[in-house]
Amino acid sequence: MAQEKRDYYEVLGVDKNADDATLKKAYRQMAKKYHPDMHPGDADAEAKFKEASEAYAVLSDADKRRQYDQFGHAAFDGPGGGGGFDFSGMDFSDIFGDLFGFGDIFGGGARRTSNGPMRGANVRTAVNITFEEAAFGCTKEIELMLKDECETCHGSGAKPGTSKVTCTKCAGKGRVVMTQQSFFGTVQNVTTCPECQGTGQIIKEKCTSCGGSGFISRKKRIEINIPAGIDNGQSVRIRGKGEPGSNGGARGDLLVEVRVASHPIFQRRDYDIYSSAPISFAQAALGGEAIIDTLDGKVSYEVKPGTQTDTRIRLRGKGVPTLRNKSIRGDHYVNLVVQVPTSLNAKAKEALRTFDAESGNTLKSGGTQVKQEKKKKGFSETFKDVFDL
Repeated sequence: MAQEKRDYYEVLGVDKNADDATLKKAYRQMAKKYHPDMHPGDADAEAKFKEASEAYAVLSDADKRRQYDQFGHAAFDGPGGGGGFDFSGMDFSDIFGDLFGFGDIFGGGARRTSNGPMRGANVRTAVNITFEEAAFGCTKEIELMLKDECETCHGSGAKPGTSKVTCTKCAGKGRVVMTQQSFFGTVQNVTTCPECQGTGQIIKEKCTSCGGSGFISRKKRIEINIPAGIDNGQSVRIRGKGEPGSNGGARGDLLVEVRVASHPIFQRRDYDIYSSAPISFAQAALGGEAIIDTLDGKVSYEVKPGTQTDTRIRLRGKGVPTLRNKSIRGDHYVNLVVQVPTSLNAKAKEALRTFDAESGNTLKSGGTQVKQEKKKKGFSETFKDVFDL
């Protein structure tokens, strides 16, 4: 005995008063959960997917929903009714296009079309700036090719004195319907009209100035205000400087990627700056004033006596200004590196030996220790050392 069909509202899990948006949302969730492509070879998932598709096909159609509400499943029982629900006339392209991220699962590659105002595409470009310009902001001027509305045809693309005509292939709808067979029946797939590219209109005589595109490309100079604190790879958006829209739509935006040059001294992490600064042995031992390079120029720092090499100090508020508030800045971290002199005259060497003798005699104590260790070795150990045994 054939299995009794479940109530369509129960299948989708919606109330009988559910509106179209609720029905669509419910079916989208069911389709995503049980689509056979997600569960290859799973007969139970395929059956549930077909059941949900049948329920949505009926309830999303006003006439079929009215019949179903009045007569139930009997409204669609007829000659050969046991063969399953007829999906012809149904368009699932918008459901599956959004669900799976491509035009249509049935191979049509459908995409939504509209004859209404369409916003223009965004334009992307890049600009090179220095490390300091990124930190404190700057103004740059770039040159690029941008489209403008054709002054001859005013964007229509048609030769002056003529106008566009309705596309005969799609009857001005911008879309054509293609019927295909799927695993659960006949499905009608809506695709963009190949003749008019979805506009619904055809240009018989093209404008000679723009070749029918409706736009003219011109080289333009645009000034860009780059904010203080911007980092490498971030972009500045300039509203309304992208491609022009169609059918009265607004222009897109210009997105300018900022490429920041590296700095020979400074490294940046978020809004903090890192660098190293050399100090002399005398400064490290006795303390004293050291001059340190920062974004704001050279600053004086008092080194504490006995400072060891690679000691890190923090200069508060000497980092990069924040994008939200340029008066708030990060910090500058500096590693103090003790520089060892590579060339000393005789007087300096003697002074250093005197210093060593007074502060631990490390030059002689090291040699004395080695001699003492050699004296402790016996004859056999010395013999092994000599003959490398």
